[in-house]
Amino acid sequence: KTAFGMRVIGMRRSGAPAPYVDEMYASGSLLEWLPECDYVVSVLPATEETKHVFGAREFSAMKRTAFFINVGRGSAVDTEALVAALRDGAIAGAGLDVFEEEPLPPEHPLWEMENVIITPHSAGSTEYYTQRALAIFLENLKDVLAGAPPSVNRVTMQTRY
Repeated sequence: KTAFGMRVIGMRRSGAPAPYVDEMYASGSLLEWLPECDYVVSVLPATEETKHVFGAREFSAMKRTAFFINVGRGSAVDTEALVAALRDGAIAGAGLDVFEEEPLPPEHPLWEMENVIITPHSAGSTEYYTQRALAIFLENLKDVLAGAPPSVNRVTMQTRY
């Protein structure tokens, strides 16, 4: 069952199903399902493939009542297009934990927008963060001590995440 009884739509490179995701799409299908979303959450890594995935075209495809949340990497969002979408009412608001330019300059217009919530690059911080990080470390340590490569949250050079 999904959080708050929401219908969850996801996108991943392969399009393969995932737990707690009602519909999964392959990369490149963003404009196909984006107009259905009330909340869009970006957790994308920073790669050449993900640079400015969210730009003017994507924001204009969203519902005017939709909210955009970025807790992934700032480079996935064209900041100027986001500011324009927020100013023009193309989307209702944004919650931003990351930015293309960090730290976000004090004079940046996002600071003054009533429909924007900015957090200090801390979206991953929860009461369970240390417990989860330690569990990952210990599992990978077991792998390495057994002569195997780490198996949890392993980064590959090919995908760069």
